[in-house]
Amino acid sequence: MEALIRTENLTFEYTRDEDELKIVACDNITMEIPAGSFTAIIGKNGSGKSTLAKNFNGLLLPTGGVCYVAGYDTKNEDTIWNVRQTAGMVFQNPDNQLVSSVVEDDVAFGPENLGVPPLEIRERVDDSLKRVHMYEERLKAPHLLSGGQKQRIAIAGVVAMKPRCIILDEPTAMLDPQGRDEVMDIIHNFHREGITIVLITHFMEEAAQADRVIVYDAGKIVLDGTPEEVFSQEAEVRARSLSVPFPIKLAGRLRNRGVDVPDGLITDERLADWLAANRKNLRAPGAAPYRESDINLKRRSGKPIIEVSHLVHIYNENLPYETRAVDDVSFTVDEGAFVGIIGHTGSGKSTLIQELNGLLKPKSGRITVDGVDVTDPKTSLRDVRKKVGLVFQYPEYQLFEETVEKDIGFGPKNLGLSDEEIKERVKEALRLVNLDYDEIRDRSPFDLSGGQKRRVAIAGVIAMRPKVLILDEPTAGLDPQAKRSILAMIENLRHKEGMTILFVSHNMGDIAILADRVFVMDRGKLAMEGTPEDVFHRVDTMRSLRLGLPPAAEFREVLTEKLAAADPEGLALLESLEKRTTLTLWQTEDLICNWLNAGSASEEGGER
Repeated sequence: MEALIRTENLTFEYTRDEDELKIVACDNITMEIPAGSFTAIIGKNGSGKSTLAKNFNGLLLPTGGVCYVAGYDTKNEDTIWNVRQTAGMVFQNPDNQLVSSVVEDDVAFGPENLGVPPLEIRERVDDSLKRVHMYEERLKAPHLLSGGQKQRIAIAGVVAMKPRCIILDEPTAMLDPQGRDEVMDIIHNFHREGITIVLITHFMEEAAQADRVIVYDAGKIVLDGTPEEVFSQEAEVRARSLSVPFPIKLAGRLRNRGVDVPDGLITDERLADWLAANRKNLRAPGAAPYRESDINLKRRSGKPIIEVSHLVHIYNENLPYETRAVDDVSFTVDEGAFVGIIGHTGSGKSTLIQELNGLLKPKSGRITVDGVDVTDPKTSLRDVRKKVGLVFQYPEYQLFEETVEKDIGFGPKNLGLSDEEIKERVKEALRLVNLDYDEIRDRSPFDLSGGQKRRVAIAGVIAMRPKVLILDEPTAGLDPQAKRSILAMIENLRHKEGMTILFVSHNMGDIAILADRVFVMDRGKLAMEGTPEDVFHRVDTMRSLRLGLPPAAEFREVLTEKLAAADPEGLALLESLEKRTTLTLWQTEDLICNWLNAGSASEEGGER
C-alpha cells in the first residue's frame, strides 16, 4: 500500500529562549502512514503528538531528518502548497480556526488561497457543507453555532481543499457526547471514501475505532499496532499516563476474579456479545459478595449556601437571533455539596455559572450565595468573588504573570492584603493543588506542563478562599493521568477544605462518581435534577437530551440489548440482581460476577 506520509529520522527540537534548553518533541522518528488508513495517535500532554502532526502537513519543518507527504519534501518551499493541499489539519478548538463572519465564507477561505476558480469554490463549499450536515447553516454567523457545529464547519473548511489526508488534533475535546459522536461519524464517512485519517485523541474509545494505534511518549513511538494489540498491553499503556477503553478495564477485572475472558474485546459490543454467548458456561470463582459501590451514597443535606430563584438571561434581546440562555431556572445547593452540571453544548451551563459569581447580570431573578445577594446592584463584586470562585474552560489561558507566585497572588493582592498575607495564601493554594511552593514559585507559568498550568490557574482562584468553587470543564484536553490528578485534587478541596463544588462537565463517568446531585440543563431550562442514580436511570430522557451515560451504564445498556435478543432468561436474571443503576466499573464488575455465578447455580440446580 502506498505510503502517503513517510518520515525518515524525523527530529524536531524546541529551544527555550531564556536558558537555551532544547526540548525534543520528535526524536529520530521513522514511520509510514499508508494511503486510505485510519491511524490514532495517543500520548500524555507534552509527549510531542501535536508537533508530530504539524510536521505531517508542513506547519512545522523538521530540524533533522525529513518528512515526505505524497512524495513532497515538506522543507521544499516550492511545493509546500502541495503538502498543505494533500494533508489538511483540524485543531482542537474550532474558534482558533474560523476566520469569517459567515459560515460559507469560512469554508471558502482555503480553496480561495489555493487559487481555485470561483465557480468551483461554490461547488466545493456546498459539497463540503452537505457532507458534514451543515448546509442549512451556511448563511449563519459561526459564533451563533454550538461547539459541535463549529467543529463540523472547521472540518468542512479542510474538506473543501480536497485533501487526501485529514489530520485532526483532539477535535472532540470540548464537545458534548452527541457532538463527539457526530464528529466521529463524519470521520468514519471520510475514511470510507478513501481519505487517510490521522486522529490525535485522549478518548481511548475513539482510538479503539481506528485501524492502527500509535502510543507516543517523550518524542518517540513506544507502541504501534492494531487497537487490539495495543490496548491488550494495559500495563504498558497505563505506564505512559494513559488509560484503556472501558471494556478492556472490565475484562481485566473479570479475569482477576477468575472469569476466562479472551483478549481483544475492545468495544462494548464485542464484550457484551461474548458474555451473552458464553454466560451458561462461565464462573467467577474469585467473586466476592455484592459490595456497595465507590459512589458516595450518603448525600449531603446541609443548609443551603446557594439559592437561585426564577433566573432569566437573554442574549441579543429583541433581535432576530434572540436566545433565552437561562429560562426561569430555580434551585438550591447545600453547603459542602458536590453538584454536577451537565447538558449539551449551548444548553446554558456556562451562562448560568457566570451569573453565580456576578460576571453576567441576569435579565431577571435572584441569586443569593452565603447570604450575599449577587443580583443586587448595590452588592460589591469584590464581596461576591470572595464567596464564589470560578475556573473557566482552559484556565491556563488566564495565566499572564512573570512567575507562578505573582500569578497566584494577583487576586489576593486586589483584595488589599499585605505582602505577608499574600505569600501565605499562595503557599496554601499551591499546597491544596499538590504543587511545591519552593520548587515552582519562581518559574514562569508558561514553562509548565499542561497539567501543572491547570493546577496553577486553579490555585489562583483558591487563593481568594471562596466558599463555593465552580469549575467549567476543568479536565478538558488533559491526558488520563493528569485528569485523574485534577479530579482527586477537587475531591480533596471538597472533603478536607469543606468547599462547595459546582462542576460542569461533558464526562458522564466523572459526574456519576463525584457528584451528590446532578443538574441537567436543556435549552436554558433545568430539565432534570436528582442524584446520579436518579438521573442516569432515565436512559431514554438522557438520550433525548443529546447526552450520554457513564461508560458502565452504556455497557449495561448494550449488554441488555444483546441479552434481549439472544438470552431472555439471562436478561431476567441480570435485572433481578441489579440493586441500583450501574454507574461505575466496580459496580459492573460485581454485577457481572454475581450474574455469572447465579446463572451457573441455577443451571446446576436445574440439572439436579
